[in-house]
Amino acid sequence: MSKKAYTFRLYPTKQQEQTLHKTLALCRELYNASLEERTEAYRMSKVRITYNQQATQLPEMKEIRPEYNDIHSQILQDTLRRVEKAMRAFFRRVKNGETPGYPRFKSFNRFDSFTYPQGGFSLTHDTRVYLSKIGSLKVRLHRPIEGKMKTCTIKKEGDQWYIIFSCEVETIEPLPENNELVGLDMGVTHFAALSHGETIENPRHFRRSQKRLAKISQNLSRCKKGSHRRARVKKQLAKTHRKIKNQRKDFLHKQSRKLVNTYGTIVFEKLHPSHMTHRPKPKKDETTGEYLPNGAAAKAGLNTSILDAGWSQFQQYCTYKAEDAGRAVLFVSPNYTSQICSGCGQIRKKELSERWHSCDCGAELDRDHNAAINILRLGSSQRGATYVEAPCL
Repeated sequence: MSKKAYTFRLYPTKQQEQTLHKTLALCRELYNASLEERTEAYRMSKVRITYNQQATQLPEMKEIRPEYNDIHSQILQDTLRRVEKAMRAFFRRVKNGETPGYPRFKSFNRFDSFTYPQGGFSLTHDTRVYLSKIGSLKVRLHRPIEGKMKTCTIKKEGDQWYIIFSCEVETIEPLPENNELVGLDMGVTHFAALSHGETIENPRHFRRSQKRLAKISQNLSRCKKGSHRRARVKKQLAKTHRKIKNQRKDFLHKQSRKLVNTYGTIVFEKLHPSHMTHRPKPKKDETTGEYLPNGAAAKAGLNTSILDAGWSQFQQYCTYKAEDAGRAVLFVSPNYTSQICSGCGQIRKKELSERWHSCDCGAELDRDHNAAINILRLGSSQRGATYVEAPCL
């Protein structure tokens, strides 16, 4: 058995939207109160409060705060479980020596969903979904749902509402066996270079909308806080960001599906975009103490392009699609993949600005294509292959 998530657009009435907003607000209040109780208990008495202790207080809380009776009990329990998960993740990071990042209190903009973990929801018609304590809402089911629905999450994005069904499905029938291998070098000039010489062009969704985002942000900064005009501009900004996100997801889904259907084994570099997008450290003149140029502006532009490409998301899509299709996805070390000559194996060091690989052995090809061939060879060695024929140079 495997799990699949299906996301659909909700179209609540004005009254139902008010109920959804009220549910979100009360769940956020419960989340913050639960976190505060745990924090103060440990600060004052060094006592750790568990989920079970807080869950047993829910009936008493409903007597004091009758408005919580209008929310399904499992939604409140799931809210407390979120706090429990956040605390466990915090202690795990402390134990592993990572940056702890203590759970923060949720503001209005940081708490945007609630979940029915077991029941309280059902599809009553092709266009309606029933939610306990909320009612029957219109939903657009743009594709059939497979498997058994286990959980249901209601999420707010800007001024739109979505419903997410987590379903348990049986093992999907894999695609026909395929022995073709391909290596991919992720980049910025091209989204990806394939070991066969083909390239996937970079759509640059964020870059294309950057001027529009800057203009809307300027309009927002001029609006008076709390005004109706500011609220309208904020919706406009959120809508633009949502469109960019949807464009990027659509592109990544289509390209990952194309790769999985075409090749039996896909080899990637094991990249860490969060590490690659760190700011450069400031440089100081030892004699005068003045700050020297450190290339921060150029690095900021490169960081924007890396994050706009969505490398990690693309690799994630390829991985789970390949798992369902019975295909393989491998990850190799990125060390020297761009510097090693794919023809003779000699290291030819190049600056990042050098986009062409030239070697004494006669190899003349694009830098990214050369790296993709090296990635393919590293992946083939993991699969136990003794030799991989490189494309003609």
